[in-house]
Amino acid sequence: MESKGKYYLTTAIAYTSAKPHIGNNYEIVLADSIARFKRKEGYDVFFQTGTDEHGQKIELKAEAAGITPKEHVDKIASVIRGLCDLLNISYDKFIRTTDEDHEKQVQKIFKRLYDQGDIYKGAYEGMYCTPCESFWTESQLVDGKCPDCGGVVKPAKEEAYFFRMSKYADKLIKHINEHPEFIQPVSRKNEMMNNFLLPGLQDLCVSRTSFTWGIPVTFDPKHVIYVWLDALTNYITGIGYDADGNSTEQYKKLWPADLHLIGKDIIRFHTIYWPIFLMALGEPLPKQVFGHPWLLMGGGKMSKSKGNVVYADDLVDYFGVDAVRYYVLHEMPFENDGNLTWELVAERTNSDLANTLGNLVNRTISMSNKYFGGVVENRNVQLTENDAAVDADLKQTVTGTYAKVVAKMEELRVADALTEIFGIFKRCNKYIDETEPWVLAKDEAKADRLATVLYNLVEGIIIGASLLEPYMPETAEKIAKQLNTSLRDFDQLEQFGLYESGNRVTDQPEILFARLDMKDVAKKEAELEEAMIKAAAEHEAEEANAEAEKAEQEAIDIEPKTEIEYDDFAKMQFQVGEIISCEAVPKSKKLLCSQVKIGSQVRQIVSGIKAHYSPEEMVGKKVMVLVNLKPAKLAGVMSEGMILCAEDAEGNLALVTPEKNMPAGAEIC
Repeated sequence: MESKGKYYLTTAIAYTSAKPHIGNNYEIVLADSIARFKRKEGYDVFFQTGTDEHGQKIELKAEAAGITPKEHVDKIASVIRGLCDLLNISYDKFIRTTDEDHEKQVQKIFKRLYDQGDIYKGAYEGMYCTPCESFWTESQLVDGKCPDCGGVVKPAKEEAYFFRMSKYADKLIKHINEHPEFIQPVSRKNEMMNNFLLPGLQDLCVSRTSFTWGIPVTFDPKHVIYVWLDALTNYITGIGYDADGNSTEQYKKLWPADLHLIGKDIIRFHTIYWPIFLMALGEPLPKQVFGHPWLLMGGGKMSKSKGNVVYADDLVDYFGVDAVRYYVLHEMPFENDGNLTWELVAERTNSDLANTLGNLVNRTISMSNKYFGGVVENRNVQLTENDAAVDADLKQTVTGTYAKVVAKMEELRVADALTEIFGIFKRCNKYIDETEPWVLAKDEAKADRLATVLYNLVEGIIIGASLLEPYMPETAEKIAKQLNTSLRDFDQLEQFGLYESGNRVTDQPEILFARLDMKDVAKKEAELEEAMIKAAAEHEAEEANAEAEKAEQEAIDIEPKTEIEYDDFAKMQFQVGEIISCEAVPKSKKLLCSQVKIGSQVRQIVSGIKAHYSPEEMVGKKVMVLVNLKPAKLAGVMSEGMILCAEDAEGNLALVTPEKNMPAGAEIC
């Protein structure tokens, strides 16, 4: 193909809070099909994807798992990249926002915007959604909850830096009006204009102080740069942008992006915040931002809490890579949400892949072997006017499809493009019914016509497979291999008759897609559904434990205190008590609740020594108890004192009892 210049395509970078589900992976498959198609058209494509790795949610996830945030994101980023490779994604760059060069550029961008007056220091007070890491005003909430995810929001106030959004609002409105292709589909553009831009933009919070897992502001390190200014800039930092004016030749070649492909839920950030950041930096805006719809599970949005999450690796393990790619691409409407169930994937696999495509290829190769020893010859014979008409119609359908597919892809109507391609395979199947090769084979006088029919079928199939390659690359290659030829360049797809006459197809045709037994599919789905429900329950329990531990930490004063030496005990009120009962505090990994008899009184005492003593070991022990403490509620349990324990130099913990003195140099726990 003649070179058509550069084409820079990006996806949203995946957030590394957890393993993405198939609804998230749909975007990367969609982007890959576009990138592969553009390469086949002759474009010099650069396709970037990656991971978004900073933010409060990640910090909390890591804390709950007992690991560092970097350890957490390294693990999840590896999973995300592995899923890309599993799905045969042909990305050119996988960027991580923890990459050193990205972090340095984000800091330089922040400083530049601050120095030129676009960023100023203030304080933010509003309703905050932790999963979305977004502040909202009361008027923006939907039924008192986050308008994006529907989650719980909490009042929050903190010092922050803000970006002056209103400064650039009119300029952005003008750009959108003058470039109707900028936001697609049109419904997304109308939503952004009517709901956000025209009512007036509020200044945007671009730093945080309530957590530390982020890129520090160089001149005010207690602030970390807020997720969107960090994440969105990956589209330019990943190709060599430099805020000091020393951008690479790659950046100069590739920017502006030809297409940002993102989910409809983050269209606001990409069509309002991101263009305004670029305007402030004096950089051109991307040519197009396309907000694709969601892939739903059984009609509902996928979430762990609902137990309806489906992962790409589970689907691939059962259906195969290209069957999954085909389904998510073919079943997603242009603007409206698509739907996925195991039954629907299986039905589409059986009807389109096993029957329409797989059976066509297998029958054609088998007949070529049966009637001509695998040799395919173009004898160009039509015995009747009807033969000529049928052949002409087949050739017109096959050679006319390329232009139709290009037109659909220009509008990013990928599902419609696939439908056009499968129109070739359906026409070939109809051609078999019209020509009846098995009947022609019974008459030796019609051998040349039979050879012509089989040649036309092989030619139609290879043209269809060449068009199919961007969407189902493995399948397209398998078809070409079985036909003993190569996939064609796009500039050859409007010519019929390029298959080498006299070539020999494989004598061992492979079944491309086996028909699936719906009972087996239902059984597999039930097994995974059971596993999902169990995982959802475990996830809910983990969340509850994390909340309980957080509440416990908030309830216990954990500020460092001056060490209390043994001699200081005499100045404190403590008594000997006997533990008469003990049990673990619900949802806590650290606390034990004991009833301690001191004289004639019984006191309820919570002690943080669960890791060292079981409840059974505590009962019957005589212990030293601090009694001059104000009652406090710890993890929902009222505590009226403290059981003393001590830690020696080797880290061993022991109860302080009347019979046992404190170890030398010990610290009170």
